[in-house]
Amino acid sequence: MVKDLLNKGAILQRDKCSYAIVPQTPAGIISPGELQRIVDVARKYGVEVLKFTSAQRIAIVGLKEEDLDNAWLELEMEPASAIGKCVRSIKVCPGTTFCKRAQQDAVSLGSIIDDKYHGVQLPSKFKMAVSGCMNSCSEPAVKDIGIMGTPRGYTVMVGGNAGIRPRLGDVISEGLNETEVLELIEKIIGIYKGYAKRYRIGRLIDDMGLDNFKKELGLI
Repeated sequence: MVKDLLNKGAILQRDKCSYAIVPQTPAGIISPGELQRIVDVARKYGVEVLKFTSAQRIAIVGLKEEDLDNAWLELEMEPASAIGKCVRSIKVCPGTTFCKRAQQDAVSLGSIIDDKYHGVQLPSKFKMAVSGCMNSCSEPAVKDIGIMGTPRGYTVMVGGNAGIRPRLGDVISEGLNETEVLELIEKIIGIYKGYAKRYRIGRLIDDMGLDNFKKELGLI
């Protein structure tokens, strides 16, 4: 049976014979040179479609199995963790780096989180997002960990997800600086590793109760 080729970062497509690969683009930012290499690879190997994903990545869709190794070699980019039980690419808004409405530096914080956690194996898929203001363009309320910028610092939400049974994240702390956010993320992931079975962290919170979860974190 034909399957995804995880060791090559390749996702089997609906036709059961071609693959998509997704280069990692931390914080959804890509240089002109990287973008040109993606275009060059697509044209060289007969790819007709490039797909922008909801996680701010570019999927190269329709590659043949025999072209995968050379495609990655020519891209000079690392594969994104697009599937599997791991931390996916961190979704990040433009923040104060680019956006006139932003109140916090989402790009800086999101890049640090991505560099530390992207691809880390966990009991289930794990999504995080950082927004620079309360407009929440990166959708932090529906992520396993969502971080939202405010004039007073960052608000941290946990347990959000979309999908078949959508759940809004629970606010567990407010007014944090960047260092405090990173320390809290480390604690959250540590608890999740220790408790969870094969389900998302929102279900773990529902099973434990929010107050008990916050006690584990030392927040109450």
